Amino acid sequence: MPTTDMTQDIIYAITNPKVTFNQRLKDMAKIAENSVELVNYTEKSKEYFANGAMMDMFEGKSPYRTRYCLPDYELFLKQGSEFLMLEPPKDIWDAVGNLLCLYHNIPDDGGLPVYIGCLDKLLEPFVKDEAEAEKAIRFLLVHVDRTISNAFCHADLSGEDTKAGRIILKLTKEMGRPCPNMTLMWTENTPDDYMMAALDTAMAAAKPSFANDKLYRRDMGDYAVVSCYNTLPIGGCGLTLVRLNMNRLPELAESPEDLLNRVIPDAVTAVCDAIDSRCEFIIDYCHFYENTFLYREGLIKKDREHMVGMFGFVGLAECVNRMLNITDEKERFGRGERADAFGEQIMNRLKEELDKRPAKYGKYGLHAQVGVMEDTDSTPGGRIPIGDEPELPYQIMNFIKMHRHCDAGCGELFPFDDTAKKNPRYLLDILKGAFASGARYLSFYSSNSDLVRVTGYLVKKSDLEKFGREEMTLNEATVNGFGANKNLHLLDRKVRGEE
Repeated sequence: MPTTDMTQDIIYAITNPKVTFNQRLKDMAKIAENSVELVNYTEKSKEYFANGAMMDMFEGKSPYRTRYCLPDYELFLKQGSEFLMLEPPKDIWDAVGNLLCLYHNIPDDGGLPVYIGCLDKLLEPFVKDEAEAEKAIRFLLVHVDRTISNAFCHADLSGEDTKAGRIILKLTKEMGRPCPNMTLMWTENTPDDYMMAALDTAMAAAKPSFANDKLYRRDMGDYAVVSCYNTLPIGGCGLTLVRLNMNRLPELAESPEDLLNRVIPDAVTAVCDAIDSRCEFIIDYCHFYENTFLYREGLIKKDREHMVGMFGFVGLAECVNRMLNITDEKERFGRGERADAFGEQIMNRLKEELDKRPAKYGKYGLHAQVGVMEDTDSTPGGRIPIGDEPELPYQIMNFIKMHRHCDAGCGELFPFDDTAKKNPRYLLDILKGAFASGARYLSFYSSNSDLVRVTGYLVKKSDLEKFGREEMTLNEATVNGFGANKNLHLLDRKVRGEE
C-alpha cells in the first residue's frame, strides 16, 4: 500500500491566504485522500497515466464517493425523507427548506452538489402567490450562492414557460452571481418569448446555457445537465471521469493510419480499464450505494442505466494539427477540410472502440471535458483553439461534427458584443439553426459582462482580479478560472457581432 509524504501540501493548504475556511477544509480532506493509493489499475492504465495521456481529474487516489450524484428531487419532494426527518412540503417555503436540507447531504466529489434540480419543474406546483414565490426562490438562490459557493453547482430549467421559470430568470439577471450554473433545456415547443427572456438573462448574467433536449433525451432518457455540462440520468451517478488528452497521442503514433488503427484502440482500453478500476473501488470496496440514504430511499438507483463511467477527452485540435504536420494556418483544425475530416475520423474511431467495450459497472458515456487549470497546450474537448476561430456558422458546424457522439455532455461558448446583446431575436435564430443542424449545447454571453464563462463554469472578472491580488473570493471556481485563463487565455475568445 504505497503512501505519500504530504507535508508540503499540508503547509501550503493551511497557510494559503487566497482561500476561505471551507475551501481550506476541503483542500485538507483531499490531501488526506491522496496520501494513500488504493485503486488497483491495470498495467495498460498505468502506462497511460505515466506518459501523461490520461488523468483521473483530481478525484483522488482513494475515491470513496461518486464524482457526480443526481438525486431524483421530484421523488424527494413527493415522499419526503425518513433519514432527514422531512415531511413532503405543503407550500413553497417547505419545498425550498427541504431542498436546502438535501443539498447539504449529497456525496459528490468536492463535497458540494453539482446538481440542484430542474428548479422550475420542482417549484412550479408550489407557486400560488407570485410575490411570495419570488421571495422564497430568491432565498434559495442566495443560500446556494453563499453556502455552496461553487460555479460547478448546476441548476436546470425545463423548456416549459412556467411562473417559477420566469421568476428564476428575473432573479438570475438581477443577482449576477456565478453560482448556480444554469441550463435551459430547449424543445421545439419552447415558446419564443420565453427563450427571448432567457437569452436576455444570458447576455446579462452569462447563464442559462442551452441544451438540445431532443438529442440528450434520446441518448440519456430522463436526464440533467450538471457541473460543466456533464449530461447524466436523473436518479443516477456519474461514477468517475477519466480523461484522455489526445494532444499526447501523436507521440505514440507512427502515422495518421497508425493513430486510427492502433493507438486509439489502445488508448480506449487504457481509459476504460481505469474507469472500471475506480468504479470497482467506489462500489465494491467502499460500498458507496449501501452507505448512503439516497440509495435506501430510492433517490438514486444502482442499475446499468443509472450508473455512468465518463470517458473524457481534450486536445482533439492539437492531435489533428500535430499528426498531419499542419503549418499553414488556413489548413489547421477548424479551418481546413482535410484537418476537419481527420478530426471526424478520430472521433468516429473512438466511439466505435468505446461501443465495443462493455462497462464493468453501468455504461460508458463520452464527454468533451472543459479542461483543467494545469492545461497549457490542449484545447477543451473537440473545440477549435482560441485564435483559430472561423466565422460563426463554420465554428458551429465544426462543433457539431466533432461532438455528435458526446452523449455525456459537450458545449461551445460564444461571447457577443453589444449589437447582438440588444437583439435577442438574432441570438434565438442562431440557436434554433444550430439545434436543427444537430448541435447539442451552446452558451452565449456578453463580452462586456463581469460574469463570464471560463470553460464550462462561471466566474466574475472582478473575482479573478481579486485572486490575482491574493485576496480570497467566495466562489471556489475562481482558482480554477484564474489558472485556466492564465494558461489558455480563455477570456480572449473571438467576440461576435451581428455577422
